[in-house]
Amino acid sequence: MKVLVLANFGMGLYNFRKELLEELIKQNHEVYISLPNDEFVPKLEDLGCKFIDTTLERRGTNPFRDLKLLLYYLKIIKTIKPDIVLTYTIKPNVYGGIACSFTSTPYITNITGLGTSVENKGLIQKITLMLYKRGLKKASCVFFQNETNRKFFIDNGIVKSNTRLIPGSGVNVKQHKFEEYPNDEREIRFLFIGRIMKAKGIEELLKAAKIVRDKYPSVQFNLVGGSEEDYTQQLEELNNLGVIRYHGLQDDVHSFIKKSHATILPSYHEGLANVLLESASSGRPVLASRVPGCFETFEDGLTGLGFEARSVESLVNAITKFINIPYNQKKAMGSAGRKKMEKEFDRNIVIDAYLEEIKSIMEMENYDEPIREIN
Repeated sequence: MKVLVLANFGMGLYNFRKELLEELIKQNHEVYISLPNDEFVPKLEDLGCKFIDTTLERRGTNPFRDLKLLLYYLKIIKTIKPDIVLTYTIKPNVYGGIACSFTSTPYITNITGLGTSVENKGLIQKITLMLYKRGLKKASCVFFQNETNRKFFIDNGIVKSNTRLIPGSGVNVKQHKFEEYPNDEREIRFLFIGRIMKAKGIEELLKAAKIVRDKYPSVQFNLVGGSEEDYTQQLEELNNLGVIRYHGLQDDVHSFIKKSHATILPSYHEGLANVLLESASSGRPVLASRVPGCFETFEDGLTGLGFEARSVESLVNAITKFINIPYNQKKAMGSAGRKKMEKEFDRNIVIDAYLEEIKSIMEMENYDEPIREIN
């Protein structure tokens, strides 16, 4: 069987879908990946994937370039003739879906989050929803990472086909193994991992860090992630003042999680926040905004603390509350989070869901090569 995967960048595909790709390759299927060339492509090729270099502007809104992407997807599909296509993120979902519709190719779409273009009302939202409706019209199955997003798509008439809820990308509980809680309670280390951008709540976090550090000077705020919007000067200034410690983009986030006392994510919206899953799997409490894609990953007061998105005051209150929680309670929150990940968010749950849907689709297409299942 030939499987074509359409994605927008290598990091997400390697970090969050690697195990699915490995399983498909293990079952002797040909796996093609279409995405822009980056440092993760060689790692994906090492797994056995066949790479197709694809020009794609993740955040661009140029309709002519998007038309070129659609035409390129059509060319790829007609050349490879895949038995099934898997798509991730907005542009591959939309234009890949349209291309699959034109060529009568079965495809499974994964809604990894609504994105800013859908969250913010206006002309861009209307255009995006119109394109989504066209792109998902003939999808064999649409995976959603949280119930709020699924309800939004159904209520707005964007999807009418088979939908299925999965626990985000899941978390590799072996890779993100349980780590003993840090012994040093005198210097509490908070960790943010994510793209440095407004929608991740970076502005609220930087303001909150200043306020908290004034009252608790021994507290650390470590930030890991590439800057996608122009916060370079602000990050540099706050880093020099000691308000934050900015580490830039890092390959090994687990080592940062291991050293932290808690992870903070003040995001405005998520599909399902992988960083929260990875942190909880490692035995760390999480502090996160009470928005879809975040609140599903923790139990308030038991495995983490919630706060209101876009509110510096609410964020500061949550951080302060956590600082003043007794050490043993912090440690217990981390242990409870690990148990929650093992029970509800193991990545094998996601892999099984994909294999089940692929098997069902191939049976409908009268595909004669068996699709094996895993436990």
